[in-house]
Amino acid sequence: MERPGPGRGRGCAVMITAKASVDSSVPSVPGAAVATGVPEREEPAWPWKDAPIRTLVQRIHQLQAERAQAFRRLEEGHLQYQRSGPPYDFPSYRSTVHEVTQAFAAASREVLAVEAELAGPRGQPLLASHVRSLQQLEQTRLATVALLQLMGAPELSEQENTLEMRQLKMKVIKTMEAISEVLQDLRFDAESVE
Repeated sequence: MERPGPGRGRGCAVMITAKASVDSSVPSVPGAAVATGVPEREEPAWPWKDAPIRTLVQRIHQLQAERAQAFRRLEEGHLQYQRSGPPYDFPSYRSTVHEVTQAFAAASREVLAVEAELAGPRGQPLLASHVRSLQQLEQTRLATVALLQLMGAPELSEQENTLEMRQLKMKVIKTMEAISEVLQDLRFDAESVE
């Protein structure tokens, strides 16, 4: 069996989760970039600043739909990778992972902005906690899917642990059910606020 080289195989799952968490961080202190020596990015004006709460909740649902589409792209990319070899077309898979990571990071930044808006200026801690729960569940889902893809990598197929994979698949299903419940709670509680 050929071992994956640097930037191949196992590193992809780490790239998905580590890159998404780095990209999803929102600077909380203006000017913090000066202290770290990293130039601050100019953030565009947030279009939802004065939007009604109903609109913010609708935006969260739209972002969830974008995340679902990104998960489908990730799954399709992984299936194509598995079917491509040997030799396996890792560059295409890596490109898909990169695109999906950027989509997850963008969605996470916006979800965190909605959470901050609800927790702060809107004074809606319950709604903000739903959004925070949603974000945490999505992080769990992404990490679990990345681990499943890593375990299902062709390079590691003879080391496959079917019990562990079955448990991880159940974890993804349970996480998706929890996400649906949080989205329902968010919608219901937002309606009672207005």
